[in-house]
Amino acid sequence: MLYDVLIAPFADFDFMRRALVGIAALALGAGPIGVFLMLRRMSLTGDAMAHAILPGAAVGYLLYGLSLPAMTLGGLVAGFAVALLAGAVARATELREDASLAAFYLVSLALGVTIVSLKGSNVDLLHVLFGTVLALDDATLLLLAGVATITLMTLALLYRPLVLECVDPGFLRSVSRAGAMVHLLFLALVVLNLVGGFHALGTLLAVGMMMLPAASARFWTADITRLTLVATLIGIASGTVGLLISYHFGLPAGPAVILVAGGAYLLSLALGPVGGLMRLLLPVRHLEA
Repeated sequence: MLYDVLIAPFADFDFMRRALVGIAALALGAGPIGVFLMLRRMSLTGDAMAHAILPGAAVGYLLYGLSLPAMTLGGLVAGFAVALLAGAVARATELREDASLAAFYLVSLALGVTIVSLKGSNVDLLHVLFGTVLALDDATLLLLAGVATITLMTLALLYRPLVLECVDPGFLRSVSRAGAMVHLLFLALVVLNLVGGFHALGTLLAVGMMMLPAASARFWTADITRLTLVATLIGIASGTVGLLISYHFGLPAGPAVILVAGGAYLLSLALGPVGGLMRLLLPVRHLEA
């Protein structure tokens, strides 16, 4: 019985195994990125950047159809362009960077949907917006694995300045001039992971795999190293359970994965030992003299 429910879908069907590998690779890269976005109070930046890649991917689709290289390159160019433009506007005017990003991402979302609609059908639009995690081919799996590898290697090199910037950015600026470069490299990793996630979960859901596991992990530990590990494990578990629910109940796979990640967040919010609601409602008694 348990074999039929938990193992048989992955043992019997190649597309389920590919989806699981793709989700696991996405969680390995996006989970740690989501943790640092959360700690740097940039959670909504991930959502804005996810929408920002859409016009570039849509132009790639308009020119070459559902071509992995064209849509990936277009998404990267659009994501970096919006990040740089938002930063430039924030520095040249009185508009804050978050407001600038919001303006750009709204325009990007509308422009991307319009471009896809010019050539494609409703099915193509759904593919772009919500992804096709059950139809990952070898090239897409290699892309996701490559993104995860680059992300983990770069984070290993930038780990100390990233942690310092989260804890005490003023101190980092006083001891090093690398803060701006670290910030730009981190934004590049955000865009890279969102472009990878775009092929599996679409532009609307890719950020969910980045932020929901990170937010869930925050209720279980306050240590940054353990946060990244817990967020990654929650992401992989959410992907596995979401794919199984999708298979057994005939639900769309991408939304099922994100709904399970959302369920993990609600469970963590309720039961997490670090700031969870249960902990607040039933505080642990301390030793009394």
